[in-house]
Amino acid sequence: MVNSQHTIVDISERKKARPMLFSVCMNLVFATGKGIAAFFGNSNALMADAGESMTDVLTSFIVWIGIRTSVKGPDEDHPYGHGKAEPLASIAVATFLMIASILIASRGVARLWVPPDKPHFFTLWVLLAAIIFKELIYRYLKHKSNDIKSNAMLAEATHNRSDAITSFMALLGITISIYGGSRYIAADAYASLITSVIIAYNSIKIFRPAFDEIMDAAPSHELIEKIKSIGEKVSGVNEVEKCQVRKMGMKYLVDMHVYVNGNLSVTEGHAISHHVKDAIRESLPEVSDVLIHIEPTL
Repeated sequence: MVNSQHTIVDISERKKARPMLFSVCMNLVFATGKGIAAFFGNSNALMADAGESMTDVLTSFIVWIGIRTSVKGPDEDHPYGHGKAEPLASIAVATFLMIASILIASRGVARLWVPPDKPHFFTLWVLLAAIIFKELIYRYLKHKSNDIKSNAMLAEATHNRSDAITSFMALLGITISIYGGSRYIAADAYASLITSVIIAYNSIKIFRPAFDEIMDAAPSHELIEKIKSIGEKVSGVNEVEKCQVRKMGMKYLVDMHVYVNGNLSVTEGHAISHHVKDAIRESLPEVSDVLIHIEPTL
């Protein structure tokens, strides 16, 4: 009976990774479509955008693996669970984005030295469709990331928003190249350079919170105060002196010192600690465990 309950929990947790499968499939469609259109449409900016979309496929898959791994429960080798897999996935996404930005920038610089041919008009329609759908995917993943408290999924949502922005830059560059005449034909290459800067910026934006999580940085002050407030409202608690919180995947682990009457028995103090733990976990489902050290009030 116990095993079947664990199975149900595992299946429920794994559903959290399903939005990423949708992102993988859609990014594969976008990357293929953009690449074909860029090749036949002679657009460097669109080819740069297609290159980023291809990294989207890989990064979406990495995030999917990271979330599926992070929801696994504790085992003998990982007593605190597998939550660190999620920020590791975010760091991998940031790394691939930085590499992509460097490659796109180098290709853009090369095209500045060799005057390109004018891009074809149909590439504009490809980019317009990509902008619309990427923005929709961004909103979908952001909504899901807020539901499950996943920084990795939020990073992937941000990645899709940046892709929509870079697609817009490519659209702008191609439009100038087509309608601006021969003097502005290099606008397509300049757009790819701007794209590379945006991608690099987003890679840093994704990397920082993931690195903080790996380093067990404290979450927001508001969350810590809320946890302390819940603990101090429990009957028998005189004060919560220390409260340390760290993020483990999509959950939080809490260590706290709770002051109680020093004349209470060990059994009574132990019972109060359980009441505090239950109160916090019931009020804040995102908290997976609370380790409480009982201190006597003299």
